[in-house]
Amino acid sequence: MRKRTGIGRRPGAVIGAAVLAGTVAGLPAQARAADGEPLPPYTFDSAAQPVRGALSSSDARPLRAGRTYRDTLGRNGKVYYRVALDNKRNTYVSVVAVPRSGGAVDHGDGFEVSLQDDSGTECGDQRVTFSSAPYARPLAAYVHRTVNPDSSGCQEPGNYYVLVERTTKAGSDPADWDLEIRHLAEPLLEKAGPTELPEAWPSTTPVPLTGDPKPRQGGSGVHDAASLTRGEWRSDIRPGQTLFYRVPLDWGQQLFATAELGSSTEGDAYVSNALVLSLDNPALGHVDEGTLGYSGKQATLELGPQRPVAHENRTSYNEATSGMRFAGWYYLSATLSPQIAGEYGDRPVPLTLRVNVLNAAKGGPGYDGDPGPFAVTTADRKAAEEGSSGARAAAAAERGDSMRLVATAGIGTGTVLLLGLGAWTLVARRRAARPLRPG
Repeated sequence: MRKRTGIGRRPGAVIGAAVLAGTVAGLPAQARAADGEPLPPYTFDSAAQPVRGALSSSDARPLRAGRTYRDTLGRNGKVYYRVALDNKRNTYVSVVAVPRSGGAVDHGDGFEVSLQDDSGTECGDQRVTFSSAPYARPLAAYVHRTVNPDSSGCQEPGNYYVLVERTTKAGSDPADWDLEIRHLAEPLLEKAGPTELPEAWPSTTPVPLTGDPKPRQGGSGVHDAASLTRGEWRSDIRPGQTLFYRVPLDWGQQLFATAELGSSTEGDAYVSNALVLSLDNPALGHVDEGTLGYSGKQATLELGPQRPVAHENRTSYNEATSGMRFAGWYYLSATLSPQIAGEYGDRPVPLTLRVNVLNAAKGGPGYDGDPGPFAVTTADRKAAEEGSSGARAAAAAERGDSMRLVATAGIGTGTVLLLGLGAWTLVARRRAARPLRPG
């Protein structure tokens, strides 16, 4: 059976009950809503290892491929990590920054993640900010190094340095941000594939889905994001809360997603940027986002359209196009403005996500190794149908690994006992058959 590492796919120890609940030591105090009820904190990956970013590249700690890490980043902080790269795999390092819920942020606040070689040459970067809606919420960004024989820069094997820089404007909350850091590797292709984007692609919004939405509450982080497939899904979201979802997209498939806030009888005050809907790819690179105003009536935000998933999308300089570069779990996050509480009260607002996945899955581009998280498996499709979160799927996989280990150990122990018993029996028979010596 194929092993998969990365987001939600890793072998390891059995996860305990505290892990499944998403409890992590050292989290900041939970933000409280207007009625005093705490908002659920961000759910960090339970297997994340602590790491401390260095103030100089000379002291940078290593990030291993296939692993997740935890750190914090202070106001206007600037820290380095180290990755050892070869020329046989593409590399992705992502950062999810989690500000203190309820803290003040400015449009220009945000962070940038970049990659540099040992000579200081920058290999790539991505910057994300709160520009679309100035209220605290998790932000995700990544940096990647793509192996390209035709490129002269950032191609040599060796040490590279990941730089994470935070920008905090005057008047914004200076509290530390928690960081969730991932390092993923993508195999190269067995043979070169297409490198040019098609000029024409299906960008027409499909006929809207209709029917009765099924209940499926979003998770509180990437790790416990609720799995979705094509359909209409209902959650309840509170002011200041961020809900996470994930959708499996295979090669050639195209995602269309909308979010609808339900109506309220509590008033008609207009709240700008009341809802933010963001899309991140399987390596947690930012792809796209949109915002929605709210005045007490039902309102719908359409995200997209996105290009069909294709390997050649990575050749584009457009961030949204380039982000749709591989198959796997794509992540949707929805944040409701804390200002809603002041105008409509702190009661949950109905949120309906309509997810449409077009096109039958195509064959992959032909990786020369295990694609890891950059593929869609039968188990992934089942998880999407059942709504299993990434945390639950990982726990189930680890329980299966543990049971197989126990079974293997049991078989091994039994075999040793049988062999020992057989040897003892053989010795006893030989002794019984040996003639007695005369006294």
